[in-house]
Amino acid sequence: MTTPAAPSYAGYRFPAEIISHAVWLYFRFPLSLRMVDELLAVRRIVVSHETVRQWAELTEGSAGAASGMVNGGAEVRPGIRQPDPPQAALRGGAWFKSG
Repeated sequence: MTTPAAPSYAGYRFPAEIISHAVWLYFRFPLSLRMVDELLAVRRIVVSHETVRQWAELTEGSAGAASGMVNGGAEVRPGIRQPDPPQAALRGGAWFKSG
């Protein structure tokens, strides 16, 4: 079995480590693009959620999905949006259920 080649980051403003970390956060944890943007901003890395989306599309189908990072290793069909986690109303606010 051959491992897919890592995507080329030539011509991008940020180093490959930052792009890889952002994409890893997005695929590995149930985070939105804006949440990944905010996590990077805490580390003083200013990117837009659209940039994170483009990076994710660059790696989608190669390194990200093939390594089982999406949904904790659950099977993911390319091109199909995964459902959002269920929400529960607690004291008038919407909160994500854990587990």
